[in-house]
Amino acid sequence: MAEVKKALPTGGGPGRWTRLVTARPRLSLLVALVLTALAVLAGGGVADRMGSGGWEDPDAESTRAIQVLEREFPASQPNVLLLVDAGSAGVDAPAVVAEARRLAERLDAQEGVDGVGSYWQTGSPALRSKDGRQGVIAARIDGEEKAAGEILQRLAPEFRGTHGPVEVSVGGPLAVRHEMQTIIQEDLLRAEMIALPITLVLLVMVFGSAVAAVLPLGIGIVAILGTNAVLRGITEFTDVSVFAQNLTTALGLGLAIDYALFVVRRFREELAGGADTRTAVATTLRTAGRTVLFSALTVAVSLAAMLVFPQYFLRSFAYAGIAVVLLAAAAALILLPAALLLLGDRVNALDLRRVLRRRGTADAGRAEGAGWGRAAGLVMRRAPWFAAVTAAGLVLLGLPFLGVKFGTADDRQLPATAESRVVQDQLREGFPGNPGGALTVLAEGPATAAQYEDYRTRIEALAGVARVDGPVTAGTAGAADAAGSAGAGGRTHAYYTVVPEGEGVGAGAQRVVGELRAEEAPFATSVTGAAAVLVDSKDAIGERLPWAAAIVAVVTLILVFLLTGSVVVPLQAVVLNALSLTAMFGAVVWVFQEGHLAGLLGFTSTGDIETTLPVLMFCVAFGLSMDYGVFLLSRIKEEYDATGDHEGAVRHGLRRTGGLITAAAVILAVVMVAIGTSRVTNTKMLGLGVALAVLMDAMVVRSLLVPSVMKLTGRLTWWAPAPLRRLHARFGISEGGIPGAPAPEAGAAREPEKETVAG
Repeated sequence: MAEVKKALPTGGGPGRWTRLVTARPRLSLLVALVLTALAVLAGGGVADRMGSGGWEDPDAESTRAIQVLEREFPASQPNVLLLVDAGSAGVDAPAVVAEARRLAERLDAQEGVDGVGSYWQTGSPALRSKDGRQGVIAARIDGEEKAAGEILQRLAPEFRGTHGPVEVSVGGPLAVRHEMQTIIQEDLLRAEMIALPITLVLLVMVFGSAVAAVLPLGIGIVAILGTNAVLRGITEFTDVSVFAQNLTTALGLGLAIDYALFVVRRFREELAGGADTRTAVATTLRTAGRTVLFSALTVAVSLAAMLVFPQYFLRSFAYAGIAVVLLAAAAALILLPAALLLLGDRVNALDLRRVLRRRGTADAGRAEGAGWGRAAGLVMRRAPWFAAVTAAGLVLLGLPFLGVKFGTADDRQLPATAESRVVQDQLREGFPGNPGGALTVLAEGPATAAQYEDYRTRIEALAGVARVDGPVTAGTAGAADAAGSAGAGGRTHAYYTVVPEGEGVGAGAQRVVGELRAEEAPFATSVTGAAAVLVDSKDAIGERLPWAAAIVAVVTLILVFLLTGSVVVPLQAVVLNALSLTAMFGAVVWVFQEGHLAGLLGFTSTGDIETTLPVLMFCVAFGLSMDYGVFLLSRIKEEYDATGDHEGAVRHGLRRTGGLITAAAVILAVVMVAIGTSRVTNTKMLGLGVALAVLMDAMVVRSLLVPSVMKLTGRLTWWAPAPLRRLHARFGISEGGIPGAPAPEAGAAREPEKETVAG
């Protein structure tokens, strides 16, 4: 059989970018090696500089109130708790009392520790367990999160353990955050150890060649190490969440492998078609390279939308995500072509699938894609049925999300055996009142004793309020002292503790926050506490969510238009991508909020979802869905430009990318599932949720919904008004290598491309 080679795109030889990338491949790889080594040094210890909070709005009323309370009443905001267990002797036994007081005095004498109080000093029933066996010593460690964590790390071993007749455990918000940070670092290392070897095996199965399989993995490692160095630099200027490291690993491996898969596969296609190494690299950069660039931009835009939110937890994922996406794309477009230029035909070396490839590389590639072409044909023959059933199924899977309840992250994210979690569990179950659920009303401005008492009476009468303690003023210990001091000197700061009925962050507690803020007072008031932080966080997200969604949608529409020249395809892409996320959101509520599979997956359901998680998961999953969408659309558009055959182009695109997208999705899902093995619930939710979204997008949306919808829209798929066609002709970029190349007019199609090999 005569050899027929695919015509190279017009535009001829390598462009300036190709010449730049391929001029000195050995030098490029050497520079990359040096920069990677420097990144290892620069990014070392980055996790130690990260925080484990960031869920609150820094400009909210609740946040400002906490800052004032920390300054004026440090004892009101303890962040370290010592749980003192006296056993059967009881907390009031003389020996226990003496030892507990010694512990409190020792803690109070430590540098950086303030506001120490305990049951044995105050006699407060809230600090004594119901059975009388346990008591609490509360304190505040001053300073920023990192500095406070270092002090806790130094003090905890001194106080933890047996002290005479008592056993001491360390807990409190600061201990929870410190233990969470430690566990995340350990889990991330384990996830990498799980993901890397499995990924390598999968890549070998995809490529057959061990040499080709190593290239994507190398690109991923370069992207991860480079992003760690970038994050280390960002921590010098702003707070960064330790959770962002999980996204660095997931996207660093996932996207770098996606991009490298696409580039290496196209390079091997060109070699199999008879091109020499340099021409194959040039064509690969001009086609697959442009698609990678577009894909990286769409993913980066989706992640950049998180920058509009004030919570540094969300902003941290934008920092990490944008950095790792751009570095992965840069490595795939600079280092990988250099390596391919040096390897040439040796990219197929160490072929582990010789038996399956006896008919040649191109023939094997054609056989691998034949099933996808037949599947696309079947879907398009039954397009209305496939479109309706698939869309309805995705909507049904997303229905549980209609019952979502938002909450705040607490110690129950940690495994049940974590020390700080154990302390908080015992406080919840064994102590009176509502530990951690109380609201604090900060009063600022001069007031008389009568005014303080009148305000207390009014807020006690509010619906949903179980108890009000205070007011407490600086230097006083209770309401009577506070009233006397206020009457004598006119204090300017005081606070009330308001205990709501029911759950500390439930709907009732959130209503109480609104009522407290609406209640008139003779002084300025501000409300804080877990429910108030939740209300403010929901308000901040709700206020900015339309802007974030608009940024993602508008920029995605523009980028896909520039890629395809159509106004219909971008709209399809946005709608179908959103549909691909429904299963993820439905599963998040069904599993993590309602607690199904909690025992199997090893987490504690709190009955709600942390407010920022759906935003984060949407941005990440939408960006990854667009990543696969761009790969598929670029090949469809390339074929349509060449032949004008709409259905043939859809079949060709799915045949050429179906296996590739599925392989990339499976590999990324493996990485995300490895992240999902974390013992921290939020990380588990992120990893498993995004893994599900990626698989649904690749195996359902790209395989069934996209070809069926494109069949239904027919040639209208590529329609654009004349002004936009002219705009695309000038600025658009297509994988075919010709900016703005218009599709053939109806009836002017050329013969579809025939791919044969030398026989």
